[in-house]
Amino acid sequence: MKLIETENSFQLTDFKIVSKHSYKKYSRAEDPTTGQRMYAVDGTKLPSVTTILSATKDRSALDNWIKRVGQEEADRIKNEASSIGTEMHTVIENYIAGVGYLNLTDKGEKARKMAHTILKNQSKLSEVWGSEVSLAYEGKYAGATDLIGIWNDKTAILDWKQTNKPKRKEWIEDYFLQLGAYTLAHSKMYEKIETAKVCLCSRNYEYQEFFLDENELKNYQEKWWERYTKYLSTLANYSSESSSSSKSSSESESHSWSSNSIALSLKVIRSSSILSMMSWIVSFFGFFAISLPPQNLYCNKKMGDRLVLFNFYL
Repeated sequence: MKLIETENSFQLTDFKIVSKHSYKKYSRAEDPTTGQRMYAVDGTKLPSVTTILSATKDRSALDNWIKRVGQEEADRIKNEASSIGTEMHTVIENYIAGVGYLNLTDKGEKARKMAHTILKNQSKLSEVWGSEVSLAYEGKYAGATDLIGIWNDKTAILDWKQTNKPKRKEWIEDYFLQLGAYTLAHSKMYEKIETAKVCLCSRNYEYQEFFLDENELKNYQEKWWERYTKYLSTLANYSSESSSSSKSSSESESHSWSSNSIALSLKVIRSSSILSMMSWIVSFFGFFAISLPPQNLYCNKKMGDRLVLFNFYL
């Protein structure tokens, strides 16, 4: 692959688009209950690869960074990185598809230059089988990878990443686990993937790439399954905690119901006592009532949600 730049245009050459597989497209949405990213795959909601990694990662370094810079600044940096990363991906996707695309905003210009930096370093990419390809693994997880094709004469998955500054390999293990998950899914659904590569570009247009050979890829595929198992354990613990909370709530409601029942019983007893007293008064003074016109004596008593009306005739 080669990027040709002129004063008014940009074009990719020296690669082929090959329809090797009929890749399915899965819709993505956020679970309203958990806030996690999910994919709808054949009628089933599956967690995304990034959701699983996020739920099982060591957050201590991230939490310390947030404490150092403050939540507001951390959110600003995260949102800006996400915005530029999305724009950079859009540029690359459109260039590969041969679609004209030009965002003239400051953010668009930076993202375009970052995309150009990545594309200029893909001379060994000879075939593109798919861009932004949806993948899923047997009802377990799903995700979308940036590019699938032939790189360095081997079947490969490539992932584009923006970064605020250059990275060390030991800092980006989750990127490799992501590739492990995608290559497992592709090998299961379509065809074995032999290698994978992460391509990074910083805000200063510094390019880095880290590729995994078959042995390294197998290692990260095994590590991915460990993280997936940890994710299932996390879900089981969450479910158990929710169940305990629900049980405590039910017991509290039961206790409250019992208390209300006792209070209601006392009200009934009081009502009964009042009625007995009134009955005695009526009996004792009944002879005085013989010459009086009939009147209604009302006793209103609220019992629970019901208003009970007792009528006496004197």
